Amino acid sequence: MPPFRRLAFIVNRDKPHAAALARELVDIADVAGAKVVKTTRAHRLPAGWLRGCDACCVIGGDGTLLGAVDEAARADVPIIGVNQGSLGYLTTFSADEARGQFADLLRGHYRIAKRDLLECQVGPGRRDLALNDVLIKDTVNSRLVRLEVFADGELVTDYYCDGLLFSTPTGSTAYNLSAGGPIIHPASGVIAMTPICPHTLSNRTIIFRDAVKLKVYNRTADSRLLVAMDGQRNVVVTDGKPVEVSMARRQIGLVQGRRYSHFSVMRAKLKWSGGFADRK
Repeated sequence: MPPFRRLAFIVNRDKPHAAALARELVDIADVAGAKVVKTTRAHRLPAGWLRGCDACCVIGGDGTLLGAVDEAARADVPIIGVNQGSLGYLTTFSADEARGQFADLLRGHYRIAKRDLLECQVGPGRRDLALNDVLIKDTVNSRLVRLEVFADGELVTDYYCDGLLFSTPTGSTAYNLSAGGPIIHPASGVIAMTPICPHTLSNRTIIFRDAVKLKVYNRTADSRLLVAMDGQRNVVVTDGKPVEVSMARRQIGLVQGRRYSHFSVMRAKLKWSGGFADRK
């Protein structure tokens, strides 16, 4: 793979030891002759900030990485995720792995996993991208909503529920899993729609093909919808227009070490035993 010659660092200074780790990795980049730009702005980046970069190193938790997704996808810059949070599904390098492998990554010893993104439109010219999920609910947390869903112009059903969650395969192990949705392999190329606490027990997750165009209408009187992208960027919808969700044309690249194993990560993060396989 091509070497990384110009790197952007996004450091969540609220995470213990993140700043110190960033200094270590920047020193490694300096020795390798790579040019570095750095910010501690851990959420949405200014437009164009990643332009001209070969990669973006995010040091924090998955939330820090999600804050960089929109700009990284638009700039077509892959992300190196270094975990300084808790679970770290997306920030796949531990601090020790980053220290040990960073010089090799800079030399081109890595692979890039392309991950699908959701595109959400909530009005004319208002589009956003999400790596994990798009949540649609009432702005009042305790209020139920009636949401009517169309797939490619065909009525699916209406849901009386706490909300609807649209998830990528990458996001299937996030809010979707907590809401009772399925775990989906990240290369599957589908959209999962999971109702949150539906009042009809037969309402379960529906898996849609990647080319589907979904529209969600609010059928609740005197209600405003909150649309949340990756749990970070929120938009309030009041005009009665549908919320449109589809697979984005862009993808995001996640940098992985050559020995990265998806199911090894799943076993570790979800506390699966994997005992028999480990003994073979």
